[in-house]
Amino acid sequence: MRRTVEQVLALAPDEASRRAGSRLGTAGPWSGVGGRDGVVWGRCEGSGRTPYRTVVDTAGPAYACTCPSRSSPCKHALGLMLLCAADGAAVPDGAEPPDWAARRLSTRAARAERGTAPAAPADPEAARRRAERRAARMTAGAEELERRLADLVRGGLATAGQQGYALWEETAARMVDAQAPGLAGRVRELGAIPGSGPGWPVRLLEECALTHLLDRAWLSADRLPADLATTVRTRVGLPSAPGGAAVRDRWLVLAQYDTGDGRLTTRRIWLHGTDTGRTALLLSFGAAGRAPALALPVGTLVDGELTPHAGAGQLRADPGERLVPVAGPAAPPPGGPVGAALDAYGRALREDPWLESWPVTLDRVVPAPAEYGWQLADADGREALPLTGGDRPRPGLWRLLALSGGTPVTVFGECGHRGFTPLAAWSPDTPGETVPLV
Repeated sequence: MRRTVEQVLALAPDEASRRAGSRLGTAGPWSGVGGRDGVVWGRCEGSGRTPYRTVVDTAGPAYACTCPSRSSPCKHALGLMLLCAADGAAVPDGAEPPDWAARRLSTRAARAERGTAPAAPADPEAARRRAERRAARMTAGAEELERRLADLVRGGLATAGQQGYALWEETAARMVDAQAPGLAGRVRELGAIPGSGPGWPVRLLEECALTHLLDRAWLSADRLPADLATTVRTRVGLPSAPGGAAVRDRWLVLAQYDTGDGRLTTRRIWLHGTDTGRTALLLSFGAAGRAPALALPVGTLVDGELTPHAGAGQLRADPGERLVPVAGPAAPPPGGPVGAALDAYGRALREDPWLESWPVTLDRVVPAPAEYGWQLADADGREALPLTGGDRPRPGLWRLLALSGGTPVTVFGECGHRGFTPLAAWSPDTPGETVPLV
């Protein structure tokens, strides 16, 4: 399938790559361009004496380029895909790949084959001992955090605004030493609340209560239902793993966006199964400065298997094979009013009390200004959800306003205690066109 220009730009790891790739999306800098069986290649003139050689497997997508860039895709791969999207005639199909393109493809295929080869069997007894040692360290960390929270409540929440952030950072470092990164993250969030604005003591009390609940749940995990115990272990910091039967479907890519903390970039991709009606979340990670490997353009329909992770209310899944773009209708997921979205989020919280948000689709809603920022209101005006971010201007908001024009639209996003984050939208006039909002 040939991707649109918007879908190609959605693959860019950052804004700088997006701008640089756009400048290379014309025939001028390219020579020796060709394609065959979903693979395109070409030579791109650069600042050096030798043109850069670029190969793109559009089905993955996967990229190979001789440029020194660490971005994936690099600007040359983006430019080649943009050239294909804007002018299909500029890329002759059915050509025989030159030797350098064939070598790149065979090398990448060999690496993929080595990556999927079965690993040597691990020593189960050694793995059990390692797990027990880590569990003991995490338990010690949870007990120490309980004492920290008890001291905070005993001294009064007002003292948290006088102690500064250093004490919280020290506690977070202790949680890292205890191999409980989930607890460390929650401690850092607690440390950022004092002095964050009016009403911060209330917010601090709420987050302390949730952290206390997580601590107690970890210390009593052996008495919890299996799914809830798995969720608790994941929230504390143990990695989750696929635990269900694989589900094959034609998946509509609803949204893709990246978040980072300076050390790790996390890419979240939301999918909707057009036959099963399931919603799935794919996570991909990249080290600092590098984009995650997995990239699926928003609005694309892909075919493949996903294996869901275990845990109460979890939507995360892993692709069991390469997801292949296919042609077909791409209608939005079935949605409902604002009240139904809040009910869905409430049911999810019963399964996972530490849930930040839940994916929902709002049907026939209208973006409108509110007292503080913007909101999405039912067309009949009965209920409304505030949009996250307050009154800060965001490109996605303006795109949503332009798509709506004051008329009802369908919006997919994440509904949480801070409000609703819109990620994709559809107009009644073009229900098969997914408009990304991030």
